[in-house]
Amino acid sequence: MMFDKALKYSFAAQKRERYKLLRIIFIVTALYLVYNAVTAFLFSSWILQTNTMQPSLAAGDRFVVVSTALPSLFKKLQRAEMPVIFKRGNIVLINTKGGENGTRSLAIVDGLVRFFTAQQLSIFSREEHLYMKRIIGLPGDEIGMVNFILRVRPSAGTYTLTEFELSEKPYYPGIPQIPALWDETLPLSGNMDPITLGADEYFVVSDDRGNTGDSRTWGPIGAKDIIGRPMFRYWPPSRIGRP
Repeated sequence: MMFDKALKYSFAAQKRERYKLLRIIFIVTALYLVYNAVTAFLFSSWILQTNTMQPSLAAGDRFVVVSTALPSLFKKLQRAEMPVIFKRGNIVLINTKGGENGTRSLAIVDGLVRFFTAQQLSIFSREEHLYMKRIIGLPGDEIGMVNFILRVRPSAGTYTLTEFELSEKPYYPGIPQIPALWDETLPLSGNMDPITLGADEYFVVSDDRGNTGDSRTWGPIGAKDIIGRPMFRYWPPSRIGRP
């Protein structure tokens, strides 16, 4: 018995135990780095938390979101302007707090939490700064709103068209019923004076037009705020397909 115990705690045995531990740490670290690289630069899974995109999308829908990080990185390396890689009518995932120092400093910790919980938990309250919205206006467009319908004059265009005429894919926004005496200066009145977007500005809105958490209240967003595009809805089974 004492001989077996001595073998167990021999230098060679301890060395083998340390090797096993280091191998486990190496495998976990490698998986974590691969996971973060994939979710940051390629694609990730995303669960919609709100109903602001109804009737097109609903809370609980799950998507494969393709990252926009690679095109941004390539353009930075080339020291060129960010290209317009989106089209009017595209649904995108935006991060309204992506540039804040506090968010950046906690990104590694958040990555660890999401890695070990299969993206089910996060140290950030994601619904407060990550949103899915629909792009209506591209850089240089003139955009206004009448009765909750956006009207766009493209940067190189002569005529103003409705948002539906400029979208490649049909969609049907939810138009709320507003009292006749509602003040038209308020966002919920359904009207907005025309504005012209800057060289790096996009105008995004909710499909539920009664919800004001979009460019009607925030103003236009930059390309850096667009972090992904949902390419495939895999849940619920009854609505599998491209959103």
